[in-house]
Amino acid sequence: MARLPDEVLVKQMCEGDEAAFEIVYERYFPRIYRFVEKRLNNRADTEETVQEAFINVFSSIGSFRGDAPFAAWVFGLTRRTIAARFKKKRHVTVPLTEDDPDRGPAATAAAPDPTPLEAYEVKERLAQMETTARTKLTQEQRTLFRMHHLEHRPISEIAKTLSKSEDAVKSNLYRARRILLAH
Repeated sequence: MARLPDEVLVKQMCEGDEAAFEIVYERYFPRIYRFVEKRLNNRADTEETVQEAFINVFSSIGSFRGDAPFAAWVFGLTRRTIAARFKKKRHVTVPLTEDDPDRGPAATAAAPDPTPLEAYEVKERLAQMETTARTKLTQEQRTLFRMHHLEHRPISEIAKTLSKSEDAVKSNLYRARRILLAH
């Protein structure tokens, strides 16, 4: 039964077969665990989130339409489980003393730390942009993007270095940004 394709196991799970769910759990647990662990970096949160994800898989199995591979559906549910976890209300913390040396004027003027949801979304978006850059941009566009946006070089310097006109550099950078933002 462990060698059955996902589609057969999904059908059996929809009919209430617990053994089918156990097989799916064993099949996907290692991948889902690594996926969540990579994003949360906290063992307790990872374990709890993985269990929530599998509860969501089991309780939502009837909504699986088969338009995409089952694995993609499971990972989509897992992503939503992670995001929902970040959206849960966080407990307000109160400083123990009013004269906390770490909370001077400089500490209050600094930008607030991103919420776990914001950090997760930035991490996901960055990974998506890196993949797009590798697969959709030309080598020249990657080089121009790196020089201008990561090394903070001015257009004029890039044009001289690569023996291109400033307009050509600007045009290629514009196309690269458009591709990255579209995906």
